[in-house]
Amino acid sequence: MQADEPLSRDTEHAMPYGTNFELPPSVRNHLPEHAQDIYREAFNHAYVAHSGEGRQEEAAHRIAWAAVKRSYVKVGDEWVARGAFR
Repeated sequence: MQADEPLSRDTEHAMPYGTNFELPPSVRNHLPEHAQDIYREAFNHAYVAHSGEGRQEEAAHRIAWAAVKRSYVKVGDEWVARGAFR
């Protein structure tokens, strides 16, 4: 498998998002690329960590947004890196 090839969602332990292109439009269309990387990595980790829980996907999305908010802040309609607007 190539590094940029999406992971299959059908395998038992596959990460839900293999690339940023696979992220939901609400993430992909609003966050800068680096913030999308943060979101994807946090979501994938949380998704696996909460495996078997009834609200696994919901928890993973909440955790991913929290991870983004540690490094980015919304200013107006844009997400910018913390400290970039000082």
